[in-house]
Amino acid sequence: MIKEQIKNLIQKIAEIDDFSVEIPEEKAHGDYATNVALILAKKQGKNPVDAAKELVLKLKIKNLKFLDHVEVINGFINFFLKSEFLQKQVKEILKQDTNFGKQNIGKNKTVIIDYSSPNIAKPMHVGHLRSTFIGQAIYNIYKFLDYKVIGDNHLGDWGTQFGIMIAAVKKYNINIGKITIQQMLDAYIRFNKETKAEEARNINYAMDFARDQFKALEDKKHIDHDKNKKIWQKLKEKSLEEFNKIYKILGIKFDEYKGESYYEPILKDVIRDCEKKLGGSGGKYFLSIGAYLINLDEFNLNPLLIKKADGATLYATRELATIKDRVKTKPEKIIYVVGNEQTLHFQQVFQAAELLGYTLKDKLIHVKFGLVLDENRQKLSTRAGRVIDAEELINKAIDLAEKIIKEKNPKLPDKEREKAARIIGVGALKYNDLSQNRQSDIVFDWDKMLSFEGNSGPYLQYSYVRLRSILRKAALSSDRVPRRMTGQILSLLENPSEIEILKELIKFPEIVQEAGEKFQINFLANYLYNLAGIVNTFYEKFSVLKAEKGLKEARLALIKSAAMVLRNGLNLLGIEVLEKM
Repeated sequence: MIKEQIKNLIQKIAEIDDFSVEIPEEKAHGDYATNVALILAKKQGKNPVDAAKELVLKLKIKNLKFLDHVEVINGFINFFLKSEFLQKQVKEILKQDTNFGKQNIGKNKTVIIDYSSPNIAKPMHVGHLRSTFIGQAIYNIYKFLDYKVIGDNHLGDWGTQFGIMIAAVKKYNINIGKITIQQMLDAYIRFNKETKAEEARNINYAMDFARDQFKALEDKKHIDHDKNKKIWQKLKEKSLEEFNKIYKILGIKFDEYKGESYYEPILKDVIRDCEKKLGGSGGKYFLSIGAYLINLDEFNLNPLLIKKADGATLYATRELATIKDRVKTKPEKIIYVVGNEQTLHFQQVFQAAELLGYTLKDKLIHVKFGLVLDENRQKLSTRAGRVIDAEELINKAIDLAEKIIKEKNPKLPDKEREKAARIIGVGALKYNDLSQNRQSDIVFDWDKMLSFEGNSGPYLQYSYVRLRSILRKAALSSDRVPRRMTGQILSLLENPSEIEILKELIKFPEIVQEAGEKFQINFLANYLYNLAGIVNTFYEKFSVLKAEKGLKEARLALIKSAAMVLRNGLNLLGIEVLEKM
């Protein structure tokens, strides 16, 4: 990559590495710029401009065949690319096709990505969609960077709530064989209302019954263990059926479905590790007011609750058991795609994992995200006040997309329209999420999200369709590089608009890497939006199909390259493209 080559050259000359090479916002400041002279000047007590000029004299830019010249502006060193280099990249993009942008920086390295992770016995809600979209995009990017990626849908399928669910099934005589996920939720809500009513009268028969049911589920020697386990398994089976319908519509796949229950046998090992490594007189593992905790005071964190006095484990215990198991694969990173509200929880768990010697906390990464809001910036919910479920939201996006398609192309056959509506509706949902900073709350403005203009998924999909339409008209819809595509023809791509597109295209590998390393998927989304805008402006201003011989072929190659990059980028976001619309 260009940025990397420039940085390597400077490192050899300046003998420092704490500087950056970036793409300037103003075109007059070059194609790439570095602040290395500013840093050197500060260390050496020199004027930044003088330091920059000294460095430029040492730079042997002839060693980097892609560089035309360098300039010094206000202490920054600005690099300008050769037009001939840019023109040759078209042939390279066409040759690499779906592999353009791929890199091998992750070779022989493993990453585990924990995302989506809904609770069974409850419908998936809009918050799970954010985790699912962001997690899948990170998965796609890391795989593109040649990492071995393990996508784990860490289901919430254990804990006290399942004592409540089993108690509700028994108490209300629910037919477990025919139960739906909505009936599970209704039973859960009904049971909790009863427990609250009892609490108001200072009794707790219902909750005691629920605790007994979960205890029977955990204890293999309990008389009701087998019966309760069958109920639990059926709840999980029915839930997964519903979840997988949603994942199929979204085009989401996981490598593993290791829910919390999978790690239940390891919980005793975690408790033993706490006692052995952190216990004892003056140790960090201690008993306080009927519970065992890990002291995290030295890290300015609250103690982490690990075990109740009656021996019952908790969510944090299961998290540590999960880490203990996951590190067996020696992952480079374990990435958790979970909302902002879990920040403190993960800080505590990651620190505890390091104290227990499971892994360095720097290898455990919380990729957090904000809430989903409606047009009035209120938490997205139905009139009843409950959080809107994922299926409802997806269906609305697809229905709205279908209405728009009917208006724009009423003659489109039903099957094609239904397929296009799914691809556009789902793409709109994903792009609305991924094009924004993940830590910010996102707003569901349906008109903006489904618009074929502006920064939206449909706009990018439509831009791709228009590019493919031009290629079809020129009989260049195949992905084979035209035989006549020579350097001489490509040298005809010399006007500023064409050069601008070329400069944008070669940024793609760098953008992909940066989006992955910083977990900022919006970098990639916004790059694609900018690329689409530049290309759209170009072919509206300049003729492609009617251009003179030679230039026509060169511009078609440019259009084809742009289409490939748009497709590759959208696919990394998990967004499908259409050939016709």
